[in-house]
Amino acid sequence: MAWEEWEQLKADAARRGSARMRLDQLAAGGGGVGGDLVVHQDDLGAVGHEAYILHDQLRQRVDIAGAGSGRSGSGSTTQAGEELKGSGFAMGSALVTTVSVWTSQVKSVLQAVAHISNHLDYSKKLHAQDDTQISAEIRGRDGSAMSVSSLSRYFH
Repeated sequence: MAWEEWEQLKADAARRGSARMRLDQLAAGGGGVGGDLVVHQDDLGAVGHEAYILHDQLRQRVDIAGAGSGRSGSGSTTQAGEELKGSGFAMGSALVTTVSVWTSQVKSVLQAVAHISNHLDYSKKLHAQDDTQISAEIRGRDGSAMSVSSLSRYFH
């Protein structure tokens, strides 16, 4: 396509007003969430620590399958369900199923909380390593910090 042909097509499109591009944007004056997302190392550490505490408390307090364990290794709720089942009560099977579902759900919640705690700990360490590496890379030849005007070259 020749340059003149391209210019003619652009002019025709402009006259017809077709194929206009419009960018959505926030109206002047706000109305939306402002600023960049900022997370500080202390924030990550605090949330990770709370997730660790929650995991420990859940693990200790919600184990109905193992609560009151007897010689068989099963908890009192499971034992009661088995006794009821053995005596012909339908509630026995329901109780055993309830303990099984509860235990499965508790394990899922514990995994999720542990994942949050571990991920935040990992993120905190990784960002600290990144900060150290960036700090080392943006030093002058003599070891002094680069000036802002020197850094601005990298962003244009």
